[in-house]
Amino acid sequence: MAELASGRQGLAAEEARLRLERYGPNELEERGGRSPLAMFVSQFTDFMILVLLAAAVVAGVIGDAGDAAPIVTIVILNAIIGFVQEYRAERAMAALREMAGNTATLLRDGVAATVPAREIVPGDLVLLEAGNVVPADLRLVEAVRLTAVEAALTGESLPAEKGTEPVVGDDVPLGDRRCMAYKGTVITGGRGAGVAVATGMATELGRIATLIQAEAETKTPLQRRLAAFGRRLAIAIIMVCAAIFALGFLRGEPPLLMFLTAISLAVAAIPEALPAVVTITLALGARKMVRQNALIRRLPAVETLGSVSYICSDKTGTLTLNRMTVESLYVDGTLHPAGKAAGEGAPRDLFMTAMALCNDSRFDESGNPVGDPTETALLAAARAAGHDRPVLEEGYPRVAELPFDPERKCMTTFHRSGGAVVAFTKGGAEVIVGRAETVLTAHGEIPLDRHVIGRVIERMAGEGLRVLAVAMRRWEAVPHNLESATAERGLTLLGLAGMLDPPREEAKKAVEQCRTAGITPVMITGDHPLTALAIARRLEIVGDGGEAVVTGRELAAMAPEELAQRVEAIRVYARVAPEQKLAIVKALQAQGHFVAMTGDGVNDAPALKRADIGVAMGITGTDVAKEASAMILLDDNFATIVKAVREGRRIYANILRFIVYSITSNTGTLVAITLAPFFGLPLPLLPIQILWLNLLCDSLPGLALAGEPAGRGIMSRPPVNPAEGIFSGGRGLYVTGYGLLIGGVALALQAWSLRRGLPWQTMVFTFLVVNRLAVAQMVRSERESLFRVGLLANLPLAGAIAVTLILQLAVVYVSFLAAIFSTSPLSLESLAVTLLLACGILVGSEGHKLALRLWHRRRRAP
Repeated sequence: MAELASGRQGLAAEEARLRLERYGPNELEERGGRSPLAMFVSQFTDFMILVLLAAAVVAGVIGDAGDAAPIVTIVILNAIIGFVQEYRAERAMAALREMAGNTATLLRDGVAATVPAREIVPGDLVLLEAGNVVPADLRLVEAVRLTAVEAALTGESLPAEKGTEPVVGDDVPLGDRRCMAYKGTVITGGRGAGVAVATGMATELGRIATLIQAEAETKTPLQRRLAAFGRRLAIAIIMVCAAIFALGFLRGEPPLLMFLTAISLAVAAIPEALPAVVTITLALGARKMVRQNALIRRLPAVETLGSVSYICSDKTGTLTLNRMTVESLYVDGTLHPAGKAAGEGAPRDLFMTAMALCNDSRFDESGNPVGDPTETALLAAARAAGHDRPVLEEGYPRVAELPFDPERKCMTTFHRSGGAVVAFTKGGAEVIVGRAETVLTAHGEIPLDRHVIGRVIERMAGEGLRVLAVAMRRWEAVPHNLESATAERGLTLLGLAGMLDPPREEAKKAVEQCRTAGITPVMITGDHPLTALAIARRLEIVGDGGEAVVTGRELAAMAPEELAQRVEAIRVYARVAPEQKLAIVKALQAQGHFVAMTGDGVNDAPALKRADIGVAMGITGTDVAKEASAMILLDDNFATIVKAVREGRRIYANILRFIVYSITSNTGTLVAITLAPFFGLPLPLLPIQILWLNLLCDSLPGLALAGEPAGRGIMSRPPVNPAEGIFSGGRGLYVTGYGLLIGGVALALQAWSLRRGLPWQTMVFTFLVVNRLAVAQMVRSERESLFRVGLLANLPLAGAIAVTLILQLAVVYVSFLAAIFSTSPLSLESLAVTLLLACGILVGSEGHKLALRLWHRRRRAP
């Protein structure tokens, strides 16, 4: 207080005014962001979007406005979705500001006054009571049973006990600074007072705000790949179209026709349905994920899940149940699991009775525990052992109590028993053992051996358990002077209870699935290192080899180079600060990994925003964490993340299917038109036929590929390599090989039908349409036979193929449509030849897949 020139009377009003001018208002500053209009306009600057807009203009010039409408609709829809996602991202700071509280009670000139929280200055003496939002970072000068929920900042779910004793050390984790209360946290019990030592952006909350605003959201793997793909595709298209125009012009073709043909080919080669397919695929995936308790806030996050190689998860409530449970009990000289404590014997009965009665929690009408998590755990253990509190209270009515105090770390209740009084005391194991003189056994009370009990406590704590002790003392009557110094001395130890927030049953299976899928789970928690390691071992995030937990203090002493070297080997982090979570994510990303980061508190927001996919908790998560995240777990369950990863992989695979389908088909068309002049053949297609071919086949069958079910073993493969391009993994060779095959067959069909005097252009036109439908079936699986995958396993695709066939036949056989598209009716023989050739590619594909399966089987054979 002396350093801030403050005192027990608080600041003088004039001094407070001067300090407000010097330090500024106690509020979080928001750096100037982009206006909504600027956000919307920026959606049209992507290279692929610009190419699509150019394609729309060309389509309108060659055909009519109706040809351009689908492309323009796709571009606008894509822009709206992108704008909504970016606008939501800007809401993280707004949510952070709302946490700070609006008013506060403080002393000015010795008089209590309620003032707007923004007017608090360093040196102000702030008064605290249950329900208050702490308005600034405070050094506590008074704390009477004061507790605060700091989960938003520390990740620790239990209320933190506060005191006034100074904490020594410069690098003490925030969760261990008992003499401090931080802006944005909530007082849950007791009362106190503190001197404001930091306000506004200088607070811990302000520091997090700075981190959030400094972190730009990263692009998803698909966004990066599509951007590179779009640039390369545009260059290739321009070169091919220029070559086609030059060749046609040299052959004496009309320049206008060649220009329109070249432009039409450019439009046809661009998969303009790609943004729509991506958007619809992601939207359908997001809709499916909601049914699996994963709410997607930003659509690209759906695809990102398929590339995740590290999942950095919070512990409390995500990997665990967020419910304290008594795991083991030490009573009558024996340590055993809690479930086996319901045996007979006076020591056990009295221990359970004390656990139930020295307790302020209860069960509501629905059987749900109400009260402090530690007390509800003790009450539930006693009830499970047959010691129900309401029944016990009839024989042991409470007549007095010494409430829990964080300073003495225990509580005592007095109960009438016959003509005497029995006092039950519970609290920290070291505290109770230090005040006990005897221990109750089946043979009565015997002297307490502190070394033996100390080893038991060490063993339980080493297993990550929070250890409480329960003791008793008999009195003839309630002491006249209820002071802990006398009432809580000379105790008889009844037993020890080891508690833990147990892991979720489904979390262990999810961790195992992660390993199978090549994903590394990492625990990052604000909890105690021993507790974190115990849970990590149970879930098999780490083995039994005793891997060390890295603490926040150790991270702070670690150079960035050292963290970069070790980050891939570390599986558990404990007592970490917000910037350290951010450093962990950055270090993993620097090693080429795609990182999913889960969190629920304000302290998680910077890392959530920086991660490739931030995952917020829907139940326990703060608004700040949710606004900074890309996905929200509606059930706060780690297993839900793994389900979402599976869906993300399916979606990414379907997007790749569409790209391979579209580019393979377009390559076939390009090959046919490019090589036709070299064989002395006329142009196989007219400009309007090229546009119809592209718009019809890319839209219906292409979109239907979005509904392709997940392939077998999708979670038995490693994540998509971050450095992998769209055409890696053999896809480039696939596109080139089948594109050349389709183009060659089209040219052969053109030459054959010309010699026979058949309507060759209509036959080539129909062949390319039907052939695209065959390709759509081919790309559904890289190796599996189409018959094993199931012709009707994807009903939307089957329906799209049927509709496309009907529309193409209408273009050929309906007279007014035939006039528009310059087609001629085909005889039954001509149609049969065309369809057989078009579907013949399926036979080749099945042979190709069979060869691949045999080759891989031979490679796996010993």
